[in-house]
Amino acid sequence: MKKIALVGYGYWGPNVAKNIYRNKNLEFAYICDKRQERLNLAKDIYAESVNYTVDYTDIIEDPSVDAVALAVETSAHYELAKMALLAGKDLYVEKPFTDNVQDALELKSLALERGLIIHVDHIMVYHPAIRKMKEIIDRGEIGDFIWIDCSRLNLGQVKNDVNSMWDLTVHDLAIVEFLTGGSKVKSVKAMGTKMYSSRYSITQLMVQYEDFFSSMRASWISPIKERKLIVAGTKKMIVYDDVDVVNKLVVYDKGFDVKEEMEYSQYVVKARNGDAYIPQLNVEDALYNSLEHFRNCMVTREQSMTDADAAIRVIDILERADESLDSLIQRG
Repeated sequence: MKKIALVGYGYWGPNVAKNIYRNKNLEFAYICDKRQERLNLAKDIYAESVNYTVDYTDIIEDPSVDAVALAVETSAHYELAKMALLAGKDLYVEKPFTDNVQDALELKSLALERGLIIHVDHIMVYHPAIRKMKEIIDRGEIGDFIWIDCSRLNLGQVKNDVNSMWDLTVHDLAIVEFLTGGSKVKSVKAMGTKMYSSRYSITQLMVQYEDFFSSMRASWISPIKERKLIVAGTKKMIVYDDVDVVNKLVVYDKGFDVKEEMEYSQYVVKARNGDAYIPQLNVEDALYNSLEHFRNCMVTREQSMTDADAAIRVIDILERADESLDSLIQRG
């Protein structure tokens, strides 16, 4: 049984802790947080079943710990992850992997040198609806990709350590990466507005992939909550609406048929409006699935679906998007 330690018991850490504890094939060894009051909250739940520490080196220096799970602010990922890898421990880290590509490449190299696993929790890849979308796409049901539209809007949780792209759009980039098998990116453009934060609170990201286009909106300032993904293909289209509790995933037989008009020797495009169906989805917890996938990778020593390479491709787009935002300021 693999022994794992959790670092960070703030905003997301309690959710990770709960799912580590649920997994009976993992031994929950430590909860670490620099704030004692957070550890006290954890101790109220897990009592003496877990060790508690404010000192990260307690975990690093414990040879019995097989893996470290990081649920801390993004700016701390690189330093803490590097210490874990140098200590020979597998790594589970919340998204985004790091706040720049260079640090991510160094961590990847360290893991490869030591034969260690890096699993980045791009949680939506482990959501049953996204997995079902992948099945439908892989069997060729939607045809070729034309356009993927993503929106993540809500009111609140304004952050100052990352902008709304690094906080929200990162999920959609990971989904597109997964659904399309890591399609090559040709160009990236972004626009945004700063409000109630030193970072961009509202962003619009446009990514031209090799064979299709994707638009991605993110906002912490919206009167409604929206988590929607539209995949338009040459055969069919899929809509995933995470807010809709009844029809989260719908496959539409809608699109266009191109026919050659013999009389005029030209092509005629006609709209097609067919039936729609709602695929059956398994009732699963995406975070539990992510942790279980990591556990399985630790056992088999196979690379994660959301390994360093996949995470680096996402970070590269975000860095290019930041450059695009900066260029807008310079031109202004």
